[in-house]
Amino acid sequence: MKTDSLFYRFFQLAPSILFELIGEPPSTARDYEFRSVEIKQTAFRIDGVLLPVREESDRPTYFVEVQFQKDQQLYHRFFAELFLYLDQNPDTHDWQGVLIYPSRNIEPDQARLHQVLIESAKVRRIYLNGLGAVSELPLGMAIAKLVIEPEETAPEQARQLIARIRSRAPKTSQQESVPEASQQVLIDLVETIIMYKLTTLSWEEIHVMLGLDDLRQSRAYRETLEAGRQEAQREIIENLLRVRFGELDESLAQVVTTLVGMPSAEFMPLLIQLSREELIDRFTQK
Repeated sequence: MKTDSLFYRFFQLAPSILFELIGEPPSTARDYEFRSVEIKQTAFRIDGVLLPVREESDRPTYFVEVQFQKDQQLYHRFFAELFLYLDQNPDTHDWQGVLIYPSRNIEPDQARLHQVLIESAKVRRIYLNGLGAVSELPLGMAIAKLVIEPEETAPEQARQLIARIRSRAPKTSQQESVPEASQQVLIDLVETIIMYKLTTLSWEEIHVMLGLDDLRQSRAYRETLEAGRQEAQREIIENLLRVRFGELDESLAQVVTTLVGMPSAEFMPLLIQLSREELIDRFTQK
């Protein structure tokens, strides 16, 4: 399971989830866009950057790192990339670092070189196993916590989350609000998590397990889906490719054209799992 790519997909489609995790109002996401940023004249690419939408904004730029495997060089790499970005973008008003771990034992053992930064207000470390029970968390945080939920309990927690998403009124309390994400986007995120946790089950089996048939078969849903399906798919595919690989070249544009029209349950796993070369080889004409 490409957990970091999965989280970057969360933040691309529903950036308010990140702001819930760091204790900021979810509505803050309206002022940001989530991007992958290339560091000029280096081999560095920062996969998770939340940039203020308005250039003159006094809001900080957020640098996000999702780490699910122990990496003793993590802080060296994270701060090297961050400060290279700031060197090349001196007009950046302010910055915040956000590091997301499944638990504390995944953190690097030795952090002395970066201890002052790590323990400062400039850096926030999120440990998913310390957030609390999925059923007791705000909606966005609950979706993030579902990623580390045991396989035995994940389906029931997912069903409860989907019920919460469906029952959400247009205007809800801040705790339950994820303003930038539609109900269907959130349901798709929950479904994708379960699909990657329960790899022995087919998509259809997971679909039924989560009780999604009634929603997907409703007339209103079918009409809405058909009306904007291809346009929405193209936008989602392009955004995900940009998050992973930066700006789209001609080869990746061909990949987008080929994938548009496929069911999202088929192309989403491919976009998360396959490398750039594999996508081009599989979905472009020779």
